[in-house]
Amino acid sequence: MPAEWEPHDATWLAWPHYRDDWPGKFETIPWVYAEIIRHLARHERVELIVNDAASEKRSRKILDRANALSDNIRFHRWPTNRVWTRDSGCTFVTSPSFARPDSPGRLSPRVSRREGSGPGDPEKRGALAPELLAVKWRFNAWAKYSNHQHDEKIGSLMAKSANARELQPVFGKHRVVLEGGSIDVNGHGAMLTTEECLLSKVQQRNPAMARADYEKVFADYLGIKNVIWLGSGITGDDTHGHVDDITRFVAPDTVVTAVETNPDDPNYEPLRENIRRLRSAADQDGKPLAIIELPMPAAVIFEGRRLPASYANFYIANGVVLVPVFNDPNDRFALDILADVFPDRDVIGIYSGDLIWGFGALHCMTQQQPKSALSL
Repeated sequence: MPAEWEPHDATWLAWPHYRDDWPGKFETIPWVYAEIIRHLARHERVELIVNDAASEKRSRKILDRANALSDNIRFHRWPTNRVWTRDSGCTFVTSPSFARPDSPGRLSPRVSRREGSGPGDPEKRGALAPELLAVKWRFNAWAKYSNHQHDEKIGSLMAKSANARELQPVFGKHRVVLEGGSIDVNGHGAMLTTEECLLSKVQQRNPAMARADYEKVFADYLGIKNVIWLGSGITGDDTHGHVDDITRFVAPDTVVTAVETNPDDPNYEPLRENIRRLRSAADQDGKPLAIIELPMPAAVIFEGRRLPASYANFYIANGVVLVPVFNDPNDRFALDILADVFPDRDVIGIYSGDLIWGFGALHCMTQQQPKSALSL
C-alpha cells in the first residue's frame, strides 16, 4: 500500500445527501464539499460519486456557483448510504508483478480478476508489469449502523471503474471487515492502527480475529512488515478508535501525533499513552520513529455531545494538504506544523466546525487512488 503522499491519479469522494448525518446543519455541508473539491481538482482528478442524475444536477449547480466545477471532475451515479469513502471504499494498492489466483504468492487468497479489462488486464500487459489492485474489505458501517447495503458495494464499483484487480481478504470462512480510517501506512511496510478499534469487543468487526491474525492479513494484502499498535482514539469518535484522528505517517520515518495539554481533558491520558508507545516503536527496519507533536483543538461540543475534532484528520493530495480547522487558536499552530512537514505542498485549512457534526472530517471522506502502470 503506497503512502498517501505518493503520487495520485485521483481522489474519490461521495456527494453528501444523508441529512441524518448532520441534523440541523446539512445545508452547509455541500458548500464545504465544494470548497474541498475546488482545491483538489486543481491538482488531481476527482472521482465524485453521486446517487443519481438528480443528485449530479444539484452537485453541478453548487460546484458551479462555488467556482469549483471543473473538467477534472468525473461523476459516477452510484447510490450510497453515507459519504465516508475512506471507510466504505476499497483500499488501492500496487503490485510489481501479477500473482495468479492459484499461486502460493501472498495475493492468492480469493482474488477476483475482472474479465475484459483491456489494457488493465495484467495478462495482456505482461507478467511483470506493475498493476493497480483494490483491496475490497467488507463494510458493515463500523459494526454500528444497519443502513450500509449501498456502501458495501462501493469498493467493488470503484475497483471496476479504476480498472483495478479486486482482492477480497478472508479469515477462515469470513470476509475481513475493515475501514480505511483504522489504518495508516508509510509506503515502506510500516502501519499504524489502534487496539480500541480492531481488538475491542465494542463495535467488534471480526470477533474471531486476534492481533496476529490482523498482522498476517496486513502482510498478505498490504505488504506490511511491522504493525505499530496504539491504544485508544479520541473522545467522541463514532468509529471507536480510528487512527486517522490521532497519529499519521508524514514520511517513511516520521509521524505526527495529537497531544492534549489540558490534564482535565478526557483525551489527555489516552494521547499520552499513545505517544509513549510511539517512542518505543520502530519502523519496518527496526529504526525508531521521529515524532512531531500536533496540538488538539479545544473541545467542540454540539447539542451536549463532544465531537471528534482533530487536526490529524488531514488529507494529503498531489500538491496540497487539506487540514480541518475549527476557528480555534490552535488552528494556526497546526497549519504551521504541517506546512513545515510538507514544504512542497500548499497547506490549506478547511473550516470543519459543521462538517464534524457528522463525526468525520477530511480524511474520513476521501480515498486516494495511487498512480499505476496505466497512468505512468
